[in-house]
Amino acid sequence: MSKPQKKYLVTGGAGYVGSVVAQHLLEAGHAVTVLDDLSTGFREGVPAGAEFIEGRIQDAAKWLDASYDGVLHFAACSQVGESVADPEKYWVNNVGGSLALLAAMRDAGVRTLVFSSTAATYGEPATTPITESDATAPTNPYGATKLAVDHMITGEAAAHGLAAVSLRYFNVAGAYGSCGERHDPESHLIPLVLQVALGRRESISVYGDDYPTPDGTCVRDYIHVADLAEAHLLALDAATAGEHLICNLGNGNGFSVREVIETVREVTGHPVPETAAPRRAGDPAVLVASAATARERLGWTPSRADLTGIVTDAWTFARREEPTAP
Repeated sequence: MSKPQKKYLVTGGAGYVGSVVAQHLLEAGHAVTVLDDLSTGFREGVPAGAEFIEGRIQDAAKWLDASYDGVLHFAACSQVGESVADPEKYWVNNVGGSLALLAAMRDAGVRTLVFSSTAATYGEPATTPITESDATAPTNPYGATKLAVDHMITGEAAAHGLAAVSLRYFNVAGAYGSCGERHDPESHLIPLVLQVALGRRESISVYGDDYPTPDGTCVRDYIHVADLAEAHLLALDAATAGEHLICNLGNGNGFSVREVIETVREVTGHPVPETAAPRRAGDPAVLVASAATARERLGWTPSRADLTGIVTDAWTFARREEPTAP
């Protein structure tokens, strides 16, 4: 057996995105340790071949040592609605946990970090596509905590030479092998519509159909989780000592709520009843990312931008998770 190229700690690696990134790292020949408290992740989501530690990022110093070449940090509370109702949970976990992780990395001499940030740091953008130079004005505690961690990383890079990349992504979807999306509660559109196709929900709510978009429904930028994972591996290579690079990840074009629903109907062959609902406060008409920086600095180009392919992969995973699927 050949020696692993490098050794990485993946925090939150039992979750949706973290597990797919861990799998990609293993396939690239790296050694992977997953650190996850399983509060929202799944033990069976940890890829075969990865070492698993059940624990909190606040205690990362117990396990992190100089044998690691870097950290990919996904561990976070990530439900917008919950963050509004229970903001202190988000500040303690997302910010406090990240601060402890940075201290553990500093003490261990681990100087490379890729951070899972979010487009929620921008809030309601004045223009689209959104670029990294646009104003950051998060509208909920989830986005605010992620932005706070970005600021912490910037200071760590300047003061202590950390090589860091933050990846701000929008709507992640699709599946990769046995790794897919299964949040509880679920709040993302594609898996919710697939639940209707599976008969687990009676209908999908369409929040507003009078937006200034081609069909009146909100437009969002969907990115395949495998494309996202590839960007994380490229970010490890691009990380530069003393620099905190921030990159948006997205396909640069969007799909409307109604386009997603219609695509699910076509892919699954099942009816998807809709229920009209009022607009939700703070829902911008269009959220689309400019990924020009990721192309230029990381050499990243998404190759799975087709909505039908994204939905097909998500449907395959959903049916695998549902033994009695129609």
